[in-house]
Amino acid sequence: MPVSPMNRREFVKKSAVTSAAVAVAGTAGAPAAQAAQAPQAAGRKPERAPRTWSFSILGTTDLHSHVFDWDYYTNAAYSDSKGNTYGIARIATLVKQLRAQKGEDRVLLVDAGDIIQGTSLAYYYANVDPITGKDGEPGPQHPMAIAMNEMRYDAAALGNHEFNYGIDVLRTFEKQCRFPLLGANALDATTLRPAFRPYTVKRIKVPGAPDIKVGILGLTNPGIALWDKDNVSGKMTFTGLVEQAKKYVPRLRSLGCDVVFLTDHSGLDGSTSWGDELPYVENASNLVAEQVPGIDAILVGHTHVDVPTYTVKNEETGKDVVLSEPYCYGYRLSVFDFELELHHGCWKVTRTTSTTLNSNTVEEDARITELLKADHALVVKYVNTAIGTCTEEMSTAQACWEDVPAIDFIHQVQMDAVRSGLSASDAQLPLISVAACFSRTAVIPAGDVTIRDVAGLYIYENTLYGKKLTGAQLKDYLEYAAKYYHQVPSGTKADTSTLTNANSFWDYMYDTASGVSYEIDIAQPEGSRIKNLTYNGAAVAADQVFVVAVNNYRANGGSGYPHIADADTAYSSTNQVRDLMIAYATTKGTIDPKTFAADNWKLTQDGTPVF
Repeated sequence: MPVSPMNRREFVKKSAVTSAAVAVAGTAGAPAAQAAQAPQAAGRKPERAPRTWSFSILGTTDLHSHVFDWDYYTNAAYSDSKGNTYGIARIATLVKQLRAQKGEDRVLLVDAGDIIQGTSLAYYYANVDPITGKDGEPGPQHPMAIAMNEMRYDAAALGNHEFNYGIDVLRTFEKQCRFPLLGANALDATTLRPAFRPYTVKRIKVPGAPDIKVGILGLTNPGIALWDKDNVSGKMTFTGLVEQAKKYVPRLRSLGCDVVFLTDHSGLDGSTSWGDELPYVENASNLVAEQVPGIDAILVGHTHVDVPTYTVKNEETGKDVVLSEPYCYGYRLSVFDFELELHHGCWKVTRTTSTTLNSNTVEEDARITELLKADHALVVKYVNTAIGTCTEEMSTAQACWEDVPAIDFIHQVQMDAVRSGLSASDAQLPLISVAACFSRTAVIPAGDVTIRDVAGLYIYENTLYGKKLTGAQLKDYLEYAAKYYHQVPSGTKADTSTLTNANSFWDYMYDTASGVSYEIDIAQPEGSRIKNLTYNGAAVAADQVFVVAVNNYRANGGSGYPHIADADTAYSSTNQVRDLMIAYATTKGTIDPKTFAADNWKLTQDGTPVF
């Protein structure tokens, strides 16, 4: 029967007594020797309590270049109904407070990726005044590098959005950082060796005792191979998190690391958005904790959720692994606390806990503000540049259940761009567009339109493709999109507050089409909802071939849509869709919804319109 660790000392004591009794029975002729040993045993000093120490690792993730508590799209301080604030400037204040409380030498600071994309500030320093430089002149320092260097980050994992602007921008950012960007599963496509540092080892100094060695392993998301295929194909390849953790965690232990900490740009629910396009799991942090022995804790990113603490039991060792995800944008800061004991010259973790702190409890750090206020002012000026006018307001408030002009604007720009670049033969094919609503709060106002208005409508750095689909494939594509809606039987009123996001299918994943007309019957089960699919008033034939204007994320397999990734390409461009929209407004001078708005799709229940 195995001995419980709680009773091991008692077990050893009982075993010693039993052994002594056996020894007495076998050595009756040596009482004097035993008597001589008795005083020595009685005078033995009690064992000293082991030396203990504690330290903390602070974690951020998915900062997406949010420096200050400012919304560039609304041109105002950020606010929401829950009283949240964001920005690395507030996180800097929390970090300073925790270092003061715990001791400067007892705190490490780590990020889990998605640093250099996501705001107009990120766009500005990638495209307008790029950190890579232009016209032979060197570029500026990236504001996020300035902030994170000032805060003394120890390491950061690569996020998938790090690759959105191309490898040159990422490598330039890497050079500007005074901490390593880690990605053990980002491999050189030719050599299959790590393209970035897999790990780093930090030391916590303990007076009068050995240093505590902390191994930090960084893992990024395999989905980069799909989402940024145009930027990484032939240059880098991306393997699974579990596979690489199994390789590097033992290596860190062999290097003498007392603590092994992972920073993963991968969620913790085991889900995947790309179907069978890749043989790896998108959100695999829980699987890493479960399947790879030797891990103490994991900082989680990618999914933009607040998870103060989450525990996974390793299936091999039975040890609990602690995970935490600090939401995104600098809303939260994860705090991992480690307690250790020194045994025979080696530190052993005895306790690990985690929580998240809310950045709305502090003000922005004065030093970060001083360093970056000029950069921020430049971006504010840029995004408020007028690029044209609009004859009437276009809002996305109803876009997730009604055909609205704001999304038709995206469709029109995409179709215009693809049409201009088609070959003579492909130009004879019918052209349509698919696009998603990325924000339910976007508004193109009546009157003057600025860069920030367009950026608020199209928030991603997507480029544009033209892909060929048959009528049958197009119907499959639209059926896949229609799973976004919960089934609502005829006779039951559809409630927009609960209608959407079925199957964890988020707004950015849901495409509508322009150029064809169709109905989505939400009274029907998934897979049988697309009705009356027509082109120019005629039913779409199964073998009819269309050119489909689609962004690169979707064209390369993002969100798992059928057929599109393997479809023939009729057009591709490195121009960003957002830039094409800005160019449309600048060239025409006036955006007039009457020239492109088309009420070509609607929700129904057994043929009856829902709205």
